[in-house]
Amino acid sequence: MPDALLLDLYELTMAQAYFYHKPPDAMATFDLYVRKLPPRRNYLIACGLADILAYFGTLRFSKEDLKYLRGLRLFSSDFLRYLAAFKFSGDVWAMPEGTVFFAHEPVIRVTSPIIEAQIIESFLLNTVNLQTMIASKASRIISSAAGRPVFDFSLRRTHGSEAGIKVARSSYIAGFSGTATVEAGKLYGIPVVGTMAHSFVLSFKREIDSFLAYSRVFPDKSTLLVDTYDVKKGIDNAVIAGLYLKGKGYSLRGIRLDSGDIVYWSRKARRMLDARGFRKVGIVASGNLDEFKIKKLLQKGALVESFGVGTNMGTSIDAPCLDVIYKLSEISDEAGRFLPKMKLSRGKATYPGRKQVFRIRDKAAGYAKDILALESEDIKGEPLLRKVVAGGRVVYRQEPLERIRKRAAAQLSCFPSSLKAIDRKYRYPLIISDGLRNIMRLLARQLAGRQ
Repeated sequence: MPDALLLDLYELTMAQAYFYHKPPDAMATFDLYVRKLPPRRNYLIACGLADILAYFGTLRFSKEDLKYLRGLRLFSSDFLRYLAAFKFSGDVWAMPEGTVFFAHEPVIRVTSPIIEAQIIESFLLNTVNLQTMIASKASRIISSAAGRPVFDFSLRRTHGSEAGIKVARSSYIAGFSGTATVEAGKLYGIPVVGTMAHSFVLSFKREIDSFLAYSRVFPDKSTLLVDTYDVKKGIDNAVIAGLYLKGKGYSLRGIRLDSGDIVYWSRKARRMLDARGFRKVGIVASGNLDEFKIKKLLQKGALVESFGVGTNMGTSIDAPCLDVIYKLSEISDEAGRFLPKMKLSRGKATYPGRKQVFRIRDKAAGYAKDILALESEDIKGEPLLRKVVAGGRVVYRQEPLERIRKRAAAQLSCFPSSLKAIDRKYRYPLIISDGLRNIMRLLARQLAGRQ
């Protein structure tokens, strides 16, 4: 896990100012949410909670951390002693991973001493941003594949080794069938997959030699890359390798097309394979694919059984970050009472108070709307935020990855099909409750009067 210094400097400078100018028991509530959905995104899938809960369990400032901070000559001895004994003691509410959510809905809500809430900000934002961004992109690719398996091939293009592992996990939650990243398979139990590279084919004198060599070593797991030279000859050679395997009592698993006219060659390959009795041999497509390219391939009649998707998913290339923010919504006064707080900045106004998101079903048991309300309001719906940390102790039982994956799929199935469209905007209704609207109006008048 990252150490305690994975934060922005201003978290610590603000914390020291709080240390001297706020009572030790000054409390605050912060909401973490996405202010605006990226273009062409109709929904997001919450991801990253597992890492966040692990972080709360291990968050400490080491001797090396404190030595480094002392060397910055910014922090007092008293404040550094406070950090030496630091341990998160607050409450955290969060949407479980795999939950579908929308702009302005708190994904995480933190209530704790204000210094603690400030120190954890950067890690929470960093974690939710990457993993939610990737899960949401991967979910769109799953929709465009229309039931065909999709595999994560993104490690070599992700932004760092840790990102590559988190991409594999996030995409699996969204519905991918496996990953090429072996470390992710070890850590999370995700199925691992792999074929061969063009370099393997090039390293042999003849293409057929490379196919036969691979088939001898992996007789029950051979998927052959057929586009290194001439695609038709590559398919012919795959058929020869398939006949060799058949003679040994095995079956060729598939061929992979990584370039060129995928529609034409997938159809050509299907005819050639079927004519030689290889109807069960699958055709895998890869090569800079995303939801838009996959949809176009299938619309044009590509006969592809599965897809390998790398760069465009692993970097969420068309929306490489989320407008994810962490904002103060209430703070305690000298008497310990919580006072709602609201930011009025143009285009960046926030919602005050301690809130909950309620999901409302229609008569057919589908999802009809969400209501953003004060936690104290009596709203008839499913509350999406669950308590995950109480008094600094993790109280939420970590879920198996398969359960999270099923949650994402089950929730998406309850929304209108328009929500999952990849090329048109659909706005799912988010209603602001009467209680929340009333407190916003009251605060707006008070703030205008003060200014």
